[in-house]
Amino acid sequence: SRPAAPGGTEMKLALDFSFYNWDLLSNFVLKGLYFSVMLTLVATIGGVIFGTVLALMRLSGKKWLDVPATIYVNGMRSIPLVMVILWFFLLMPAIIGRPIGAETSAVVTFIAFEAAYFSEIMRAGIQSISRGQVFAGMAMGMTYGQNMKLVILPQAFRNMLPVLLTQTIILFQDTSLVYAIGAYDMLKGFEIAGKNYGRPIEAYLAAAVVYFVMCFALSWAVKRLHRKIAIVR
Repeated sequence: SRPAAPGGTEMKLALDFSFYNWDLLSNFVLKGLYFSVMLTLVATIGGVIFGTVLALMRLSGKKWLDVPATIYVNGMRSIPLVMVILWFFLLMPAIIGRPIGAETSAVVTFIAFEAAYFSEIMRAGIQSISRGQVFAGMAMGMTYGQNMKLVILPQAFRNMLPVLLTQTIILFQDTSLVYAIGAYDMLKGFEIAGKNYGRPIEAYLAAAVVYFVMCFALSWAVKRLHRKIAIVR
């Protein structure tokens, strides 16, 4: 039986998603989705570039490059992302003397944080290439930089592609954490829509479904790509 509300009336706990329509999605959700996708792409590109530099520093064999890169990577990987987001957003304005927008803060933070994870992926990919190919490049007179650029990194990227894409999917899920600093991501769009229409529970459920569908579809595509790469090998 349903619980009785004060005054003898019955409480109705039914969910109602009928308020969702294209106008609502276009006015609230799509703006947040655009930022979430943009943040994912920019953080992935920046993280891979910065992460590759960190990986090469750790593989250089020179302590003055290896030690700082190792401290940075291990330090970032030991701190929750949401704490890094909050620290940067709250401390940087005090350091530079002017405020930083939530979206700008999120982009910088994600690049700096994800670089540590992409660095480990890049390092493992580089180390997976046979040393014989490194020696062959050296025998042909290539410098260390030429060897990495023309021989090692192209093969390493191919081997690492499924793992890099999987990390990108995780990155997309993590973009919802910018909610903590008020950035307008997809989750924020659903929250505002739910508040405007008085349906916060339905809004959060809808957000969860959208995240699941998008990430599941992307994960399925990465698995298909992984099989194709394995067949080519």
